Amino acid sequence: MEPKKTALYDVHVRLGAKMVEFAGFLMPIQYTSILEEHKRVRTTVGVFDVSHMGEIEIKGPRALEFVNYLTTNDVNRLSPFQAQYTAMCYDHGGIVDDLICYRYPDRFLLVVNAANTEKDYRWILEHRIEGVEIENISDRITQLAVQGKQAEPTLQKLTSLDLSQIKFYWFAEGELAGVPVMISRTGYTGEPGFELYFDREYSEKVWQAIFDAGEEFDIAPIGLGARDSLRLEKKYCLYGNDIDETTNPFEAGLGWITKLEKGDFIGRDALLRIKEQGIQRKLMGFVVEGRMIPRHGYPIFVGDQKVGHVTSGAFSPILEKNIGLGYIQIDHARVGTAIEIESRGRRFAAEIVKTPFV
Repeated sequence: MEPKKTALYDVHVRLGAKMVEFAGFLMPIQYTSILEEHKRVRTTVGVFDVSHMGEIEIKGPRALEFVNYLTTNDVNRLSPFQAQYTAMCYDHGGIVDDLICYRYPDRFLLVVNAANTEKDYRWILEHRIEGVEIENISDRITQLAVQGKQAEPTLQKLTSLDLSQIKFYWFAEGELAGVPVMISRTGYTGEPGFELYFDREYSEKVWQAIFDAGEEFDIAPIGLGARDSLRLEKKYCLYGNDIDETTNPFEAGLGWITKLEKGDFIGRDALLRIKEQGIQRKLMGFVVEGRMIPRHGYPIFVGDQKVGHVTSGAFSPILEKNIGLGYIQIDHARVGTAIEIESRGRRFAAEIVKTPFV
């Protein structure tokens, strides 16, 4: 199947981005270098085109009840214009996807991982109840993430909304650069910033306005390569690497978004059992000594015993060390434990550390 293109594809090509296929889309992996782009976000401000992400809208008189049944977090705790990090689980407790749930006064918006959009949409439709309307609106939406310490002063030039009043994991509707937009104080980098959702027909107009406004702050376009290293430094999970249908929220460190006391939801019975029995492994962060970059699937050893495997790894531009995440047997999953990562038949020393890394 031909990969899709976001509405900003031509802009990325003009800017000289290296384009790769990711989650069924042609996406910019980098424009200059991952190192440079990573540091730009950590020091000033960068812009990501994340329009490959999926948006699924749920309306109707029973929408609240339905979304609460679909997801692990407690949607009843959300006020209108508040957002929540959450997950959907299978009956056995494995993770369908992690996502952000936005509560509007009259509906819910679920923002899901790009590679999972169709799968998630089918899953939601399979569990539909009377009194809800479900629509996949992904193809109509452009999503931009403006991240970094100068994100707010950049965007404030373009809107009459008082951005300083939008709290973390809250959102507002208004105009930005003369375009109707939803703007939320969320992101995947660990830096202050916003995510913007608007009709794709205005993509180039909004993109250009943001870059004009951020020129004084050395604003730069950022690719998916730096997005991955930024999220890894903060130990944010990546679906397909750190979490999937074979992992449960407790071993992934996502017990805080799993509200077993809220009442029934898909996977609750299995998750109750898992919590009672205790987890057998845990997602831990580690720092590698030397130059080996840990890759997904590399085995982890303590002495001669294989105790786990790597899920994510990258060079950390801030620590200037190679870092990674991996599932490790619970009796070895302690900060300070010396481990070894095997790559191509060789072992490399590493140490389990406290996360986030940065």
